[in-house]
Amino acid sequence: MPLVRIDLMVGRSPEQVTAIADSIHASIVEVYGIPVRDRFQVVTELPTGRIVAEDAGLGFERTDGVVMIQIFTQRGRSDETKQALYARIAAGLHDLGVAGEDVFIGYVENGPQDWSFGFGVAQYMNGELKVPAAAPAVG
Repeated sequence: MPLVRIDLMVGRSPEQVTAIADSIHASIVEVYGIPVRDRFQVVTELPTGRIVAEDAGLGFERTDGVVMIQIFTQRGRSDETKQALYARIAAGLHDLGVAGEDVFIGYVENGPQDWSFGFGVAQYMNGELKVPAAAPAVG
């Protein structure tokens, strides 16, 4: 049950924004094997200059087409599986015209006690929801 935040600069059509969100979700479904309706995304379009994504010492430049992705999810997936997810997201966005250098992903892990799906209850902790099993390693 990842929660995904997607930040973009204004300028894309509503259809392009939807396609980006759909592609990121499809990548997570494919790599992690989660149900299609296990979808929680926040998409924010910001004015030019409100996303700062400068060089991290890798020698490439980003454009105004940068897509900043934050994935919040439960711990337990292998490094190989995470790498497979990053690659799948980048490939899917590439197919939509987003350059590889414009795909920035931050990954944050937490535990079942860190989620409430409503009513102020931690449903994983009280047994209303089953804690997801770790996805098998990809490779």
